[in-house]
Amino acid sequence: MAWIAAGALLLAGWTTGSAPVFAQDPDSQNLDDLIPDSAVENAEAWAEDRSVPAPDADVTVQPDEPLAEIPELSVEWPDDLDLPPIEPLEPDEDIRFADTNLPPLPTLPSAALDRIGDDLVLAFPDNGSGFPQRDAFVSRFRALSTIADLSNGDESIAQLAARARADQELLSEMLRIYGYYDAQVVRTVGGLRPGADVADERLTVRFDIIPGQRYSFGAIDLGNLGTAIDAERLRSAFEIQTGDPLSSDKIVEEQLDLDTALGEGGYPFAEMGEPDLLIDHRETRGDLTLPVEPNGKYTFGEVVSSDPGFLSGKHIGSIARFEQGDIYQRSLTLDLRRAVTATGLVSSVSVTPREVTPPTETEPGVVAMDVEMTKAPLRTIAGAVGYGSEEGFRLQASWEHRNFFPPEGALKFRGILGTQEQLAGVTFRKNNFGGRDKILTLDAYASTIDSDAFDARTVAFVANYERTSNLLFQKPLSWSVGFEAIATSERPPVVNGVVPPRETFFVGALPVSALIDTTDNLLNPTEGFRVGARLSPEVSSNNGVQSFYLRGQADASYYKAINDRVVMAGRVRFGAIPGTDLDNIAPSRRLYAGGGSSVRGYGFQQIGPTDALGDPSGGRSLVEFSLEARIKTGFLDGAVSVVPFVDAGSVSNDTTPDLDEIKVGVGMGVRYDTGFGPIRVDVGVPLNPGPNDNPVAVYVSLGQAF
Repeated sequence: MAWIAAGALLLAGWTTGSAPVFAQDPDSQNLDDLIPDSAVENAEAWAEDRSVPAPDADVTVQPDEPLAEIPELSVEWPDDLDLPPIEPLEPDEDIRFADTNLPPLPTLPSAALDRIGDDLVLAFPDNGSGFPQRDAFVSRFRALSTIADLSNGDESIAQLAARARADQELLSEMLRIYGYYDAQVVRTVGGLRPGADVADERLTVRFDIIPGQRYSFGAIDLGNLGTAIDAERLRSAFEIQTGDPLSSDKIVEEQLDLDTALGEGGYPFAEMGEPDLLIDHRETRGDLTLPVEPNGKYTFGEVVSSDPGFLSGKHIGSIARFEQGDIYQRSLTLDLRRAVTATGLVSSVSVTPREVTPPTETEPGVVAMDVEMTKAPLRTIAGAVGYGSEEGFRLQASWEHRNFFPPEGALKFRGILGTQEQLAGVTFRKNNFGGRDKILTLDAYASTIDSDAFDARTVAFVANYERTSNLLFQKPLSWSVGFEAIATSERPPVVNGVVPPRETFFVGALPVSALIDTTDNLLNPTEGFRVGARLSPEVSSNNGVQSFYLRGQADASYYKAINDRVVMAGRVRFGAIPGTDLDNIAPSRRLYAGGGSSVRGYGFQQIGPTDALGDPSGGRSLVEFSLEARIKTGFLDGAVSVVPFVDAGSVSNDTTPDLDEIKVGVGMGVRYDTGFGPIRVDVGVPLNPGPNDNPVAVYVSLGQAF
């Protein structure tokens, strides 16, 4: 209150025209003593009074006279007061708050609008020829826009304005990429949609784009490309000419094309710098400089191995897809690296060209291909477990040395212990034998099979030469030719303690096969088809009777992705054995159906003719059909799929299938994608079971059913 009164007193002194006289004794008076009680009680009335008495003095205030003296007042500024600097805020003219009194956002006359989302609109000149890249431009901006990520209904005007500024810069940069260096982008942020008559609850950002004139390419400088032997061919690969519409994307695309032309045309040591574009706004053009050094053209020389005793240069050269003297191609170098990796004998490999003979002005030089390798572990112990409710358990194990006989000569011992099968065998395999991806296999084994169809004790020697797909190189055409020598003692299964007599068969076969594969994946296809056939002319001797016949089988499967979640898969199989009666064919060489890889819901080899005791006896013809839908679920990041399926099949004693006796099974399966291949669990139910068929069959294995 004292300070208010003092202020009033000072105001009175300045407004009355005469200087007030202060009489104060600093030793006995303070500020309260100088203020009269009337001023404290009614400061405004006291200030309006012309005559203001001061303590111990009579002061007459003349309103028309100025103050004779201005009292000296001083206030000490505190030394310890530290005030932050005041930074003025820049107004954002683009921010408009939703208000029903505001007019709608401005719309350009004859503008073509592209709505990116609920919150974002692009406006282009209505004349399509003014910006012909509009569709590609909008699609690109849609993927990069920061506002699109904010379209959740919770954005604030500040967030939207900040992202609008970022998107405006993005649009300007994109326009320059397309060659519009004089383009303008006008952004408007508000609460009304373009063309709306009333306020909208959601905020809207609009960008009006005025492309302006598109710049063109001016001078093109490709460094020392002209020093190459085939400079004209290389220059034609760089498809940018003076006068073409300017585009940064085109520069990147043609730079890649020129690099490919150099790498595939014999220039292993070519160098290419970063492109430089000099923009001339007055001439509306851009001069392009791309430093290129061809550094000579070369042909392939010999292949040199870093470890000849492990994999010799001669052997590696035999699997290369080039010959000495061929023009160098970078893709063939990368292919050779993949081929060496596919042997499974190395953990890392590099293939590097090395100059042997320098090029001349008219003739290419020669480069040797240095192959540096790091050995991988060569010994492998593997195992697999399977189960079928009709087939029982199956445990398979193997030991393998993949380079026991260098180069690429593998030795493998394997064994099977199962409810119905036992086996012991030894295998020699020579990869890349006689050419790329060709495999020679020699296999000797002894086995016993005790199934519901037959009991067989077999000794066999099998030789096979094939060209087949692997995980790195899936081939559109695979083939194989082979030889089989088999001695087998077989009989029907024991029933009620009755042991049928054994028959011994000696079989010689020359099987051949071929497979056409257009699928997109070797283990888990989603698109394409496979068509394969196997023919095996055979001779069989049993009890002095010699028989000649032909075992044939054809398979076809088709895969179609309906959408990102569903793949439809279908399969058909047909087999026949013409040439002799069923009794002259060993039971193990006959045709059977039923089981996890055949007609699910039925027991292994349970479909078809039966003998007098009701056991399957096999047949001379076979037909099978399968259809399933592989449906991805959201479980475990989409790794789990459910698979409803229906299978059908029939086996006949004749060489023509009997469709009147066809068996149908339906069921549901589950797949778990391991990344390498799916783990499969199928539960099948027979729709028209026989007297020996169980109501439900379960199958567990690795890989799809087909």
